[in-house]
Amino acid sequence: MTNEELMNEIIKLKEEKGYKILGHNYLIGDILDISDETGDSLALARKAMEMDADKIMFIGVDFMAETLKILNPEKRIFVPTRASECTMANSLDRETLIKFKEKYPNASVVLYVNSTAECKMEADCVCTSANAIEIVNNIDNDTILFGPDKNLASYVAEKTGKTIIPVPGDDGFCYVHDEFKKEEVLVAKEKYPNAKLITHPESPKEVRDLSEYIGGTGKMIKIPLTDDTKDYIIGTEAGMIHQLKKNHPDRNFYPLKNSAICIGMKKNTLKNLYEALKEDKHEIILSDEIMEKAVYSIENMFKVMG
Repeated sequence: MTNEELMNEIIKLKEEKGYKILGHNYLIGDILDISDETGDSLALARKAMEMDADKIMFIGVDFMAETLKILNPEKRIFVPTRASECTMANSLDRETLIKFKEKYPNASVVLYVNSTAECKMEADCVCTSANAIEIVNNIDNDTILFGPDKNLASYVAEKTGKTIIPVPGDDGFCYVHDEFKKEEVLVAKEKYPNAKLITHPESPKEVRDLSEYIGGTGKMIKIPLTDDTKDYIIGTEAGMIHQLKKNHPDRNFYPLKNSAICIGMKKNTLKNLYEALKEDKHEIILSDEIMEKAVYSIENMFKVMG
């Protein structure tokens, strides 16, 4: 089948079988265009909780689908493929986190939502790139174990003034954002002299320091609503350009790096989405222990946010 035929079949299948499709901003445009809801991980988690649907096909990476299941135990959560892993989430395992907790017994543990369900069992609270500063500021402790992303940890330390101990440390990062370099920013700004740079907080400090705006994908979409700049350089996964152009067709968006591709996200295809819907494949199943313990840290995030 052609892509257009696959898209039509997917729409037909989801309606026949009662699925709702949630798609993360980094997906290919064809999948985003047939999703019922799109957004960043926090927005999609909220939409899943509010959604009147027994079956949700979540398209993103593995930890996001796990989070949706933890928050929606009564709903059936499916994914197109089991291969859509997040290397950053996998950089921190539960045993390593427990060792850090033993080394710093008085520290609070804040985990980026980009972490495994097992690690969330050990956290006091989770956060997203959108609310990390707010979450850490609202925790009554000046010493925080924060992971897995070292760059987001350094950004939170800058903005809160608290002692942020990154876990696991140098090995925790998003390879897509960590590869951005100061020199690439300077070249892009020379090429597009009137453009403003928007970067993800998972980027290194040398890149963040040259940015006009810093924020997750949800914030990126909102920035042009209050800034009349015509041109933007986008320092995140290159797939985000599709969403930005779709929401702001009168603006110009240029990827900081065309090769900034999340391999895990791109393992979601129209073909495996179609097959998963057709055969009800790849349901997310978590143990009772994980479901019961991991929900605490996620619910704490929503409590802090009100």
